[in-house]
Amino acid sequence: MEWLIEQFDEKIKPHFYNEDLWISFGMGLVKIITIIFVSAIIVRVAKMAIRNIFKVRTRGPLQMTERREATLIKLLENVVTYVVYFIVIIMILETIDIEIRALLAGAGILGLAVGFGAQNLVRDVITGFFIIFEDQFSVGDYVRIGTFEGVVEEIGLRTTKIKSFTGELNILPNGSIIEVTNFSVHNSVAIVDVSIAYEGDIVRAEQVLEELLLELPNKYEDMITPPELLGVQSLGASEVVLRVISEVLPMRHFHIARMLRKEIKSRLDEHGIEIPFPRLVMYSRTEENDNKKSAGSV
Repeated sequence: MEWLIEQFDEKIKPHFYNEDLWISFGMGLVKIITIIFVSAIIVRVAKMAIRNIFKVRTRGPLQMTERREATLIKLLENVVTYVVYFIVIIMILETIDIEIRALLAGAGILGLAVGFGAQNLVRDVITGFFIIFEDQFSVGDYVRIGTFEGVVEEIGLRTTKIKSFTGELNILPNGSIIEVTNFSVHNSVAIVDVSIAYEGDIVRAEQVLEELLLELPNKYEDMITPPELLGVQSLGASEVVLRVISEVLPMRHFHIARMLRKEIKSRLDEHGIEIPFPRLVMYSRTEENDNKKSAGSV
């Protein structure tokens, strides 16, 4: 124990009283804090510049869809952030006197070795590039990819983030994206089936519905054209089913379908047209036996 104390007093303790060491340590710490602070400002300014550039482009002759604009803005912001952080790491390593050239040379050799086993990473990056280049889907689109369905939150060169309807965030490697169904590119179609009782007047019900459908475009801006009554869709056990369709803006078919059901129900009630309900027919075997006995006695 005494030997350790002696070694500490001889070799380590003098360094605590070395003014040059503490000045060097303090300068290095100040440099690191300054580098981090300046890098955060650069990232924020670069993101603001990117957004302002795209705002100026909207007033130019070359127009770009909002979907593609949001995607490119997010991608460029990520690229700027990664580049700045990489430079910051190198500057911090230089500040603490780590040889960067030897480190980069070693990283290059190691990267060559790892590259043979990083085929999935390369595939993800290449697929991400073509997703963005071909504009397969963009940030804000509602898509279905495999078993996942939701709104695209972010598209990167390696991964794509999809937020489902119930709030889960699904992160998918771009290389795993084989088939994509994009619901936000073209107009949607709202489909509503209306049931009418067999006892009801089908012709009158169709007239009432057609009058209502002509009024709805003035009430709902999401409708592209007036809804159309196709006619009898099917004959059920206790009802005649009429089908109504309406072309609406992308991803507005759920909302318009709900509004159509509400409007149709109210208008049918106003005209006394009943929507059918399940009915049961009671069959009694005792009555049948009594009828057979009376017929046999005669």
